[in-house]
Amino acid sequence: MGRTFSFLYGVIAYIIFLISFLYAIPFVGDFLVAKTINTGLETPFGQALLINLFVLTIFALQHSIMARHGFKSWWTSIIPKPIERSTYVLLASLALLLIFWQWRPMGGIIWEVQNEAAVALLYGFYGLGWLIVLLSTFMINHFELFGLKQVYENLKNIEPQPIPFKVSFFYSIVRHPIMLGFIIAFWAAPVMTAGRLVFAMTTTLYILIAIKFLEERDLKKMHGETYIEYQKKVPMVIPFMNRKSEIK
Repeated sequence: MGRTFSFLYGVIAYIIFLISFLYAIPFVGDFLVAKTINTGLETPFGQALLINLFVLTIFALQHSIMARHGFKSWWTSIIPKPIERSTYVLLASLALLLIFWQWRPMGGIIWEVQNEAAVALLYGFYGLGWLIVLLSTFMINHFELFGLKQVYENLKNIEPQPIPFKVSFFYSIVRHPIMLGFIIAFWAAPVMTAGRLVFAMTTTLYILIAIKFLEERDLKKMHGETYIEYQKKVPMVIPFMNRKSEIK
């Protein structure tokens, strides 16, 4: 019964993730849905900025803290290990939904592209960014990344096997293609409002700091010399960048 419950829990967590991920596309792009990054409850600029930074901080802290090995070791002494990843995914999705719900529009157009060809090109880059994010998850292990593999193996009483380190397609171009996809999508804006600029700047800064000082450190501990050699050959997030030019 416990295994079945864990499996259903993992599936529900994945469905909530899928909903939040798909909603993020029109939310950030400001199209199709009623509540976007440029719509919602109007508040004074300073108040809107504080609220927006607050919800982004909640999302960043949840991602940073719950992904660390030390936290996972403590957390799995409280909850069953097979649902640890699903719980992370669920809370990350809820934090994202909180951003959608509480985000305040900030108005003010920073730039607006008028040329139709340029607008189409930027929307093309916007879609490409999200596509890179999605495809990159399958180039490692999509179902392990979002917790389904763990709850399925638990349901079938299969002994979990560590996923070997491998470099495939996008990961041979940059070490963090998922993050590259997000950055492309966040900045590819035919109309850049103050609110979207705050969102793009804050998330990009967080991505770069988290990769450099958290994610890379954990990956080196996990994969050792293999990952260190990978770092020497493949740039962190900017394609075709000379490895030596990265910030030490």
